[in-house]
Amino acid sequence: MKISVIGVGYLGAVHAAGMAELGHDVVGLDVDARRVRQLEAGRAPFHEPGFDETLRRGLDLGRLRFTTEYEDIAGADVHFLGLGTPQRADGFGADLASLHAAVDALAAVLPARDGSPTLVVGKSTVPAGTARGLAERLERIEGVRLLWNPEFLREGFAVGDTLEPDRVVYGVRDPEAADAEIRMLDTVYAPILDGGTPRLVMGYEAAELVKVSANAFLATKISFINAISELCEATGADVTDVSRALGMDDRIGSRFLRAGVGFGGGCLPKDIRAFIASAEDLGVGQSLGFLREVDAINQRRRVRVVELAREMLGPLRGRRITVLGAAFKPDSDDVRDSPALEVASRLMAAGAHVTVTDPEALKNARGHVEGLVTVEDTAEALRGAELVLLLTEWRRYRDLDPSVAAELVAAPRIIDGRAVLDPRTWRAAGWELRALGRPDAPARAGTQVETAGQPAADEPPAAHEPPAAHEPPAAHGRAAAASTAGPDPAAPLLSRG
Repeated sequence: MKISVIGVGYLGAVHAAGMAELGHDVVGLDVDARRVRQLEAGRAPFHEPGFDETLRRGLDLGRLRFTTEYEDIAGADVHFLGLGTPQRADGFGADLASLHAAVDALAAVLPARDGSPTLVVGKSTVPAGTARGLAERLERIEGVRLLWNPEFLREGFAVGDTLEPDRVVYGVRDPEAADAEIRMLDTVYAPILDGGTPRLVMGYEAAELVKVSANAFLATKISFINAISELCEATGADVTDVSRALGMDDRIGSRFLRAGVGFGGGCLPKDIRAFIASAEDLGVGQSLGFLREVDAINQRRRVRVVELAREMLGPLRGRRITVLGAAFKPDSDDVRDSPALEVASRLMAAGAHVTVTDPEALKNARGHVEGLVTVEDTAEALRGAELVLLLTEWRRYRDLDPSVAAELVAAPRIIDGRAVLDPRTWRAAGWELRALGRPDAPARAGTQVETAGQPAADEPPAAHEPPAAHEPPAAHGRAAAASTAGPDPAAPLLSRG
């Protein structure tokens, strides 16, 4: 089919390349001419494992191209809306300005179809009620129908999540009278649906709520274990013992139960805030009042890392601190609402000399934090540090050899902000190690029960897992993207054999 994807940022670009991979003729549109030129040249404007290859394959096969002109997409059968919906500058609500502008521009060229069946498919995360309002505008045009199809991409896994999703959700005006639009989108997703992916059809509002509810639930689970982490610090308990025991309960599960510095990125923080604002606009704000505390717990974890740094160093002014990680999660260069960068900024404001290193995100980090000192080489970043903070759990940092690293730093002190290091190994190598929700003293004997397939809570996660989730790819065969982070010259020197 002929498909357009309007808005080729992170979501839209991956979706456009994915649709070309399925065999469709795809045109991606964006008002950012520089981004369009990059994509047309086969250069990904962001780091996402597997995306570069998928992008270039679509271009080389002639199935994928990019434009800034709406006239170039007027003949498409299906138009996907992949516009960003960031947090409003004046409050918690979602900013839908880009989405509305795109719909207006698209509506201006749709009459060129002369009434031929045309499907507009929303992918953006929006407040409940948005799709119905857009449908009122678009469906005045003969032949046009709107369907809402929320995305569930995880950064670092986006290509696999596009081509092998765990479910596909269709939101329609009336589930009992939407056969035509359902058939059209079924044709687009035929290779996915034929592979056994479940397809759920529901009303517009339910589909909109599915996405924000999923993000709110995940954020709540992360903040819950981080709240327990605060209690553990007050009592001397080890949060990894608690989370391991909780995870063995089938009603709870172990995923998203690793305590640490919290969540960030361009989705969870702004989505839970927009969800709060949407509930208040609907007159049921009390129903989601607990999400304010979810957000507050998440912010407190960042502050707590700075407090730990003060406990270990005393006054921070003039002290040399190295932060391992800038992206909000590994296998990404996304620094939006990055816990690592917020902690680095707070340390800088306290007068510390902060050096940040990251395999992929340093360029974005420098544009995000004024005056930030960055170093690409891990060994160089560690050299002379009086305190090291592990805040993004890239594999190269999880695999650091503590004995070798100790020879580089001025003083062997580390804060494990992601609960991925083995405290016994690091302390045996002479390091003073602190971690959120874990005792300062070496781990006590006890709570050693492990079963096949149930890792210890302090076991480093498998490669390429998202932060806080620490989950393997789904068992149904979702493609796991390999990391494309360039080799670190220091990796052979610093990693354990």
